[in-house]
Amino acid sequence: MNIFQKIYNYRELLKTNVKKEIRGRYKNSILGVLWSFLNPLLQLAVYAIIFGALLAGGDPTYHIYICVALIPWTYFTTAITQASFTVIGNADIIKKVYFPREILPISVVTSGAVNFLISVTIIVFFVLLSGIGLSWHLIFFPLVLLIQYVLLLGIGFIVSAITVYFRDLEHIIGIILLAAFYGTPIIYRLEQLPANLQTIMQLNPMTHIIDAYRAIFYYQQVPNMGALGILFAISMALLIVGYFVFKKLQKGFAEQL
Repeated sequence: MNIFQKIYNYRELLKTNVKKEIRGRYKNSILGVLWSFLNPLLQLAVYAIIFGALLAGGDPTYHIYICVALIPWTYFTTAITQASFTVIGNADIIKKVYFPREILPISVVTSGAVNFLISVTIIVFFVLLSGIGLSWHLIFFPLVLLIQYVLLLGIGFIVSAITVYFRDLEHIIGIILLAAFYGTPIIYRLEQLPANLQTIMQLNPMTHIIDAYRAIFYYQQVPNMGALGILFAISMALLIVGYFVFKKLQKGFAEQL
């Protein structure tokens, strides 16, 4: 419970840091926050054009199928990438001022969630424009976002702490995320794969998160609550482990930085 007390006591710093992360992402950019829309739209256009002819199977809503997965995936990769650098990037402050170091990865994941919520308007735009529309299944959206947030926070604690001691991890993460992109059903359907590969893909937590988002926005049905329940339990366990890893390693941050 000590961590919650710390965060509450330093809540203004957390708010400031979240704002700094959001503004810093668009610093010296002419279009500013518009990149929250342009980046996923440009990625969507590239993937829809390149893979549309190969994997769409004549589905006129294939671009929406990708969009519903690509935007949550962008949140996932951006949060992990930035979390791996957040402690190193704030080295000067860490060495001069005391504050709960946990605020740094929390700020990154939270600011990413804000950008994700902005980008979700693109999904809403496409499903409305296509005639798919919105349904009452939107009530499950906060639950799925919460699970993804907890998962990212657990990973963020771990990578932000370990990168301080092992700088190569920052570059290794990029390679892992690239491989994970093709190991997640974003541009293809899971049922297109052989049964044995489908089983392996089910071990990927982002498979279930993306399936849940697709259930809400694309298929308009109740997500697989059993899978989400298990994933939430795993994410909470990872968050606890991640926090204790961070707490253990943060004692040497000032020396390593």
